[in-house]
Amino acid sequence: MISVVAARYAKALADVVTAGVHASSAAQEDTAAITAQLRAVDDMIASSNELKNALASPAVAPSKKRAVVAKLIAPMNVSAQVRNFLFVVIDHRRVHQLKSIVEAFENLADERSGFVRADVSSAREMTEVQRAALEGQLSRLAGKKAKLRYSTDPALVGGVVAKVGSTVYDGSVRGQLERLRIKLGSQ
Repeated sequence: MISVVAARYAKALADVVTAGVHASSAAQEDTAAITAQLRAVDDMIASSNELKNALASPAVAPSKKRAVVAKLIAPMNVSAQVRNFLFVVIDHRRVHQLKSIVEAFENLADERSGFVRADVSSAREMTEVQRAALEGQLSRLAGKKAKLRYSTDPALVGGVVAKVGSTVYDGSVRGQLERLRIKLGSQ
């Protein structure tokens, strides 16, 4: 779940990233690079409890936090936009929300590029043919090109559950059995 605060930071970053970019393919490349850099920094922070604690601690001055992060990200070749954004996040004590901010940024960038994200759960791993067919169907239903994220859930028994925004398409056996149970219970 993306918080309002994370969405606000993501929007600010997206506005900065797309401010000087007019061509949509260049904007997509920029947002993909920014997303990859932010994910790498988030993974680095998440992998170290000491770093996480230091960045979360109000006892450590923001200037010291910025200096530490600057040293750690130097070999990662992150852009000035990402570095400056990280400093803003540090100064406003929002480092603990970085993962959510990155997710919100990615969703917003996709939305601005004409894509819609969909989370798909299936009982078993889907084949490439099944994935392509489902992507086409969800793109048609959403009216935009769909980018799908796949996961498996053995509790579904069979079929697929797709969530596009706040809309859920439940084609699972579990969902069909639940609808049948409700229908039979109301008679």
